[in-house]
Amino acid sequence: MFAPIRATHVGSLLRPPELLRAREDHTAGRIDADALARVEDAAIQVILGVQRDSGIGPYTDGEYRRNDFMSQLTGHTDGFVSQAPVLDWNASEDERHSDDAILNLIGGKLAHRERFTDREAAFLARYAPGPFKITLPEVTNFVVANWQAGVSGHAYPTRADIIDDLAAVVQTEVDALVRDGVRHVQIDAPCFTSFVNDKLIAVFEAEGLDARELLRRCVEADSRIVASLRERGVTVGMHICRGNYRGQWFNEGTYDGIAEDVFGQIPVDHWLLEYDTERAGGLAPIQHVPAGTTVVLGLVTTKSGELEDPDDLARRIDEASRYLPLDALAISPQCGFASEVQGNPLTWDDQRRKLDLVVSTAQRVWG
Repeated sequence: MFAPIRATHVGSLLRPPELLRAREDHTAGRIDADALARVEDAAIQVILGVQRDSGIGPYTDGEYRRNDFMSQLTGHTDGFVSQAPVLDWNASEDERHSDDAILNLIGGKLAHRERFTDREAAFLARYAPGPFKITLPEVTNFVVANWQAGVSGHAYPTRADIIDDLAAVVQTEVDALVRDGVRHVQIDAPCFTSFVNDKLIAVFEAEGLDARELLRRCVEADSRIVASLRERGVTVGMHICRGNYRGQWFNEGTYDGIAEDVFGQIPVDHWLLEYDTERAGGLAPIQHVPAGTTVVLGLVTTKSGELEDPDDLARRIDEASRYLPLDALAISPQCGFASEVQGNPLTWDDQRRKLDLVVSTAQRVWG
């Protein structure tokens, strides 16, 4: 049985300056892969210590070996080409950033070429001070963000056509993680909220797709992957947000329109749900989460350094307990601090204060 950790985080953490410099030097050819790996190793040791000192868990490597949360998969899977899609990001106070993250389009048939989380798992198994998790991207992300007719259409005539092949790639990797002895996997799904985003629903319909049918097929693919992990004793969490890129967001819309389809059909141990702004809507949709499943409330934002009021956080948790028992709840930041290498617009100290706030709030509420 999954014993919930009341204070957790989504996974990615701000990269220190020395790691950012090393990544730039490697890209420019000034250092080799081994030199970059040594800097990554040292930086991960530091961030493991930060997590230990804060009391948050389970441990992650901060996704320090990745360019973005999907890059390990795209870099080790046949069928991706080095061409970035144009994504419509939103920002507060007109603070816009150009989308120069490395995000590859699908340009050919997808097939798992080689392992992409093995180094992460092996390092955490050796050095994490306690239980750790490995994060993986989810099928819907690629259906929404990585298919483009002029680039992908010859291999996959519609975006729906990539689902089975992409799910097979993820399944191959999770099977290997089970053999590695990994006991906790988190699947990141920021694009489920695309199915409550009127702009994207219009895009799907203009392509001749039924948005509800597309969602159903993505949910079924995820359900098979999650069930295969849980059948072998692996704890599985799934994270849903609205996109996370240098303080910006991609999707808008509440959980109401997808709660029954998603929460009720994907058999995870726990959901990590973004709930830091009014964009997420009310807490009522969590009532669709089945008994025995934990909801981790993402009440602390990673999109700015402004620190939340502890009393407000406690009140939100109390509100959520109207829909689920308090023992079925936990707290976390709403997303990672750095879903891509540059990270969100807050400082290392801001990040630490946010982690400490999550832990102190959990201690206050649950003891």
